[in-house]
Amino acid sequence: MIRTVLCDLLGIQYPIIQGGMSWVSLAQLAAAVSEAGGLGNIGAGNAPPEWVREQIAETRRRTDRPFGVNLALMSPYVEQVVQVCIEEQVAAVTAGGGNPGPYIERLKRESIKVIPVVASVALGRRLERMGADALVAEGMESGGHIGETATMPLVPQMVDAVAIPVVAAGGIADGRGLAAALALGAVGIQMGTRFVCTEECPVHMNYKQCIIRAHDRATITTGHSINHPVRCIKNPFVLEFQELEKRGASDEEVVAFGMGALRRAAAEGDVVRGSVMAGQIAGMIKDIRPVKELLEDIVAEAEEVMRRLPSLIH
Repeated sequence: MIRTVLCDLLGIQYPIIQGGMSWVSLAQLAAAVSEAGGLGNIGAGNAPPEWVREQIAETRRRTDRPFGVNLALMSPYVEQVVQVCIEEQVAAVTAGGGNPGPYIERLKRESIKVIPVVASVALGRRLERMGADALVAEGMESGGHIGETATMPLVPQMVDAVAIPVVAAGGIADGRGLAAALALGAVGIQMGTRFVCTEECPVHMNYKQCIIRAHDRATITTGHSINHPVRCIKNPFVLEFQELEKRGASDEEVVAFGMGALRRAAAEGDVVRGSVMAGQIAGMIKDIRPVKELLEDIVAEAEEVMRRLPSLIH
């Protein structure tokens, strides 16, 4: 069995973290991933603290294994959500969309593991100095908000730059991706899009079917004009968003156009006028599977890949 320092750090069976996706990573999914041996993550998004507390309680009703909460650092409720995580003593906090440095000391005082999601080596080094327990190095292949560097070059540079464990994210959906991440020096993987297409993920079926129908060039990025690029599956909404940016619309107009788009797709199933956030690996996903089966198959496939590799050396 593949066991790395990430398993020891988080008290999990497999070195796999489920990405904390807004409107997607609810208690049902987080609990299923943790129960199956990975680290489930509740996506706090812009939700108020009361909602996050309810999701934590529901996750605990479904599993007694460790799970985390993902902080969206641009949320107006981030301070309150941090306090909820402390009061509820969650096992870990991941954080993206900014610099979680101001919260690291508070969380670590309460024995909560802090694992920021970062897209640059400079921020990774800074957060290591501030006490982060590990880092998720997320490449631009991922869905949702992205950075500028791809996973393949980002992960080894991050591994070389810091002494704390590095988890690879972006463009990973199966055991081949796990084996590749380990070869790059990572201690595990974080996946988001692959977990959307699981039986336990509560998003609308229309959202899942968009991913299943996707191909290798199905995604597009928007939001560059406001310095917050986002990767989604192409549909009328994102194509109109792209045209809006090309016309030089103001930041306020661009932000207003995108408000509520993820909720429309994930919760309401409007995949025409909503934002179907997904990574470039969407084209690899062709089915909806139980979380437990998915995790077991990913680890088994990674082990098989690594067993085959010596045969290539002569």
